[in-house]
Amino acid sequence: MPPAPAVSESASAPAQVRLLTVDDGSAGQRLDNFLIRELKGAPKTLVYRIIRSGEVRINKGRCSADSRLEVGDVVRVPPVRLAEKPAEPAIPAREFPIVFEDEHLIVVDKPAGVAVHGGSGVSFGVIEQLRRARPQAKFLELVHRLDKETSGLLMIAKKRSALTHLQDQLRDRETGKTYAALVSGAWAKSRKVVDVPLLKFVGSDGERWVRAVPNLGDPQADQAKRSISLVKVMEALPGRTPDDAGYSLLDVTIKTGRTHQIRVHLAHEGHPIVGDPKYGDFEANRALARGALRFDRMFLHARQLRVTHPATGQTLTLNAPLPPECETLLAALRRPAP
Repeated sequence: MPPAPAVSESASAPAQVRLLTVDDGSAGQRLDNFLIRELKGAPKTLVYRIIRSGEVRINKGRCSADSRLEVGDVVRVPPVRLAEKPAEPAIPAREFPIVFEDEHLIVVDKPAGVAVHGGSGVSFGVIEQLRRARPQAKFLELVHRLDKETSGLLMIAKKRSALTHLQDQLRDRETGKTYAALVSGAWAKSRKVVDVPLLKFVGSDGERWVRAVPNLGDPQADQAKRSISLVKVMEALPGRTPDDAGYSLLDVTIKTGRTHQIRVHLAHEGHPIVGDPKYGDFEANRALARGALRFDRMFLHARQLRVTHPATGQTLTLNAPLPPECETLLAALRRPAP
């Protein structure tokens, strides 16, 4: 039986031994992750069981879950019967504004309100739509994430080597990711660094939340992760009424990439991001959305990205301008109040 290409098989196909040849898109991947992708719908416990039992082989030899695959390796996958899944909703193909693209990497300007991937009640996101729009692409994977409510620069790898190289940069804090954020109140120009640990937790509503843990006496202080945001005031904007403390347009460069880091750090400092539905000022958000300004999104935009190209080693500095609705809001706030 000749080796088959490393492609997924539908859950309803007859169970039989498969021989999968590793291509460029899977080179460097761990065996367990490779099988989880190939055996869509299979419980992870099953995947690890068939590896431990010796039913999975690489080039006819025994292997372990953390074995790394190389181009040309032939992986034996034993017969696995998977229960049929209900039909999933159709994913519409969609391209997004391209800021940079070559054979290794795509950087898109993600709109606000679009998830980066499916899950947690979302059927699909940028990566699923992009894969549908580019069926010929052998490999498309998210390098990092942006919150659904955040707009701006998002990296997608077109090769596994690019994915690992870029994720190593992110992990080693060798990238520059700068966000534009409009916050309520006057941010003190002397407050340039927010170095406050953050802790993820699940609330009583079942939602994922993050809180600042500034006090070492906190019972969960040992579980919080150090998180650093560099803040620069770009513009101070006056309030619209005598009771309005005004706004500050900030540049925030993150040195760590924690979940909801910028949102929680700025809110912790007493300056929530305008329009933030989770950590913001809900009454102020409602007033902006329903008032004359009609601003109904979160004002957080990944505006600049500085990375080392995974193949050439050159420094890429990429920029995404503020979305029109954000520029419109700033223009309105700059005008004298009536």
